[in-house]
Amino acid sequence: MDGRTRRREDTRQRLYEAAVELIAEQGFSATTVDDIALRAKVAKGTVYYNFASKTALFEELLRHGIGLLTDEFRAAVEGLPPRDAVAALVRAQLEYIRRYRAFAQLLLSEMWRTNREWQQTLVLLREQAIGVIAETMQAGVDTGDLPADLDVRVAASALFGIGLVVAVDWLVFQPERPIEDVEQSLLSIVRRVA
Repeated sequence: MDGRTRRREDTRQRLYEAAVELIAEQGFSATTVDDIALRAKVAKGTVYYNFASKTALFEELLRHGIGLLTDEFRAAVEGLPPRDAVAALVRAQLEYIRRYRAFAQLLLSEMWRTNREWQQTLVLLREQAIGVIAETMQAGVDTGDLPADLDVRVAASALFGIGLVVAVDWLVFQPERPIEDVEQSLLSIVRRVA
């Protein structure tokens, strides 16, 4: 990667981070391109040079963030038997959200809104992340490690949603609680259901 490409990627990363923080703090509608530029310490024109609009920036932000989560899910389950893989997914999601808390808060607030321009993008991206969970659970059903009558799609959505809500709740209201404690509590709930 040459210096120019690296600078562009660094700028885009600063814009992502600024947008995530601001939108998580004050919502999409209240966040302006001026706010994003100021927080990222760039000129307003730099935002438009990198993204056609605030909406385009937000869509790319969703792609970037959920893409990272999906990659982490895939890496976490690689080579593991189904029950261990489910536990690895829980841990991966908690660690991801601890690292990208503002993005998780943003995702939590936007996930179920249906009146947004990027809703279709969000549906497709969500499906990628939940798809990894569903594949893992289906493998468990196929091997007999999970109940044969498990509704894999609903269970995968439930695990994703529970993990998202529990992790954000943990970081906002009980940040001093060790991740291992949260993980074990979440796994005990999952195991009672699965």
